Amino acid sequence: MPPTPQPTLPVIDISPFLPPTPTTPTTLTTAQITCAHALHTACHTTGFFYLTSHSIPPALTSRILSYARAFFQHTPAAQKRAIARRNPDAGGDGARGYQRLGENVTGGRRDLHEGVDWYRPVSVPLAGDEGDEEGKRGKRGPPYEWLMGPNLWPAEETTGLEEIRGFRECYEEYVGRMLELGTAVVWAMGVGLGLQDSEVFVRATARSWWVMRAIGYPPLPPPPPPRPSATSSAAAGEEKEDKDGDGDEGSLSCGAHTDYGCLTLLLADPTPGALQVQSPSEPGTWINADPIPGAFVVNIGDMMERWTNGLYKSTRHRVVHRAENFRVSVPFFFEPDFDALVEPLGECVRACGGARRFGGVRYGEHLLGKVRGNFAG
Repeated sequence: MPPTPQPTLPVIDISPFLPPTPTTPTTLTTAQITCAHALHTACHTTGFFYLTSHSIPPALTSRILSYARAFFQHTPAAQKRAIARRNPDAGGDGARGYQRLGENVTGGRRDLHEGVDWYRPVSVPLAGDEGDEEGKRGKRGPPYEWLMGPNLWPAEETTGLEEIRGFRECYEEYVGRMLELGTAVVWAMGVGLGLQDSEVFVRATARSWWVMRAIGYPPLPPPPPPRPSATSSAAAGEEKEDKDGDGDEGSLSCGAHTDYGCLTLLLADPTPGALQVQSPSEPGTWINADPIPGAFVVNIGDMMERWTNGLYKSTRHRVVHRAENFRVSVPFFFEPDFDALVEPLGECVRACGGARRFGGVRYGEHLLGKVRGNFAG
């Protein structure tokens, strides 16, 4: 049995905040205060951490990864194309659905992975009912606006694959559990920041415009020989080449980027050396964030950095999968409500000396601007 990977990032036990039932600061337990302090330190220094004792059953996470692998490796190409992402002028909503190898783009370069994206379902009002603000966006059929179409799921009955029976039911159960976990984490963040209103993030994510991806990574081709001036050695778990992390076309499984939402909770298979995090103290150094059994790898997104006026870091990261196996991962993005106004909190601005580093933005508008540039034609 291979040795258990040693953590390269802080490890946070989130159990004191589960189930997420926010309460007054005066009734917080010692365990909650300790957890919140550790979480605050991790978010402020690295923006990345391992989350343990999260209450998601191992049997469920195992099934989630198994279904992802079965879909990418065993589902016929025609069945994948049946749920392909399409732009609004082609009957899709521009975001939901299957993306072929090389369709995703980061920093103007194609990524070497395939994926499926699901978002918070858009409610559709009944006939004669105007519905709520969210429901007014929903439609019963195309053409759809960007992000406002239905989720697309593998056709379990027509693929002939026993391996994906129950796919949708399993993934929808997972979404429900991850929403609860995300709520617990953002509550703990509010406590860790010492906010007078420690539930501010809980309210702003009550109707989280969540995103879930299943991603399949084939091995990258061998890298070119190192240049004579390249560093000949590096510390264990670190890589010092490619300072920007952008790489050349086709040289990265997923190019260097920050996540543009609130909080990302990553479930991945045991493949080491793939996910790399840019060192906050050495921008040219990339740290391997290898999976640890029973833990999620969690990182801060741009919206949380904005809310905290930069106290919490949205850290650049990338995927460089050079092992021989086919890697799968399922990141869950716990996001603000679509209409949430995200702007620096006054207490965080004061903690930064009074200088406001960001303006305000409606999350949905921010998301739309990002998604439109995510895909190659």
